Amino acid sequence: MQPAYIPDGELLARTRAVRLMIFDVDGVLTDGSLHYGPEGELFKTFNVLDGHGIKLLAQAGIATAIISARKSAHVARRAADLGISHLHQGVHDKAAAFHGLLAELGLEAQAAGFVGDDVIDLPILCRVGFAASVPNAHAEVRQRVHYVTTARGGQGAAREICDLILRAQDRYDALLASYLA
Repeated sequence: MQPAYIPDGELLARTRAVRLMIFDVDGVLTDGSLHYGPEGELFKTFNVLDGHGIKLLAQAGIATAIISARKSAHVARRAADLGISHLHQGVHDKAAAFHGLLAELGLEAQAAGFVGDDVIDLPILCRVGFAASVPNAHAEVRQRVHYVTTARGGQGAAREICDLILRAQDRYDALLASYLA
């Protein structure tokens, strides 16, 4: 078994400072595909590993949020299932939503992390202390972040980021221990 990746240097400092982790949806928590049914209904597929990672962040006392340009009842349901109370959907001015969230939580931008995949996410990615993306993100995004996951969006990328943060903050082993008892 390979040892887990633990960041060093600047990335370690950035992930240790995260008190709020924000996720985009399409292309990050999903693979970016939009499936329409015969009545025009929209379907999205979420990864359970990603969901459990988000729950682990909450158990470690790290606030979680979603900021998404698209609005969907499926996302609201998923956020509720995961206990994400900071849900901002249908947001095209993501920077405004981000600043509002920071004000609500009393945090500075350096204490926040965000994972996005397209240029609409750049206003947040360029302001947070820890900016992450997925390998299938737009090239303009990948070159401006601190970390690009090995897993693709909707296929464990969010979990990879959650585990990275928890390991950097020395909280991962204690959370894992509860499953090994």
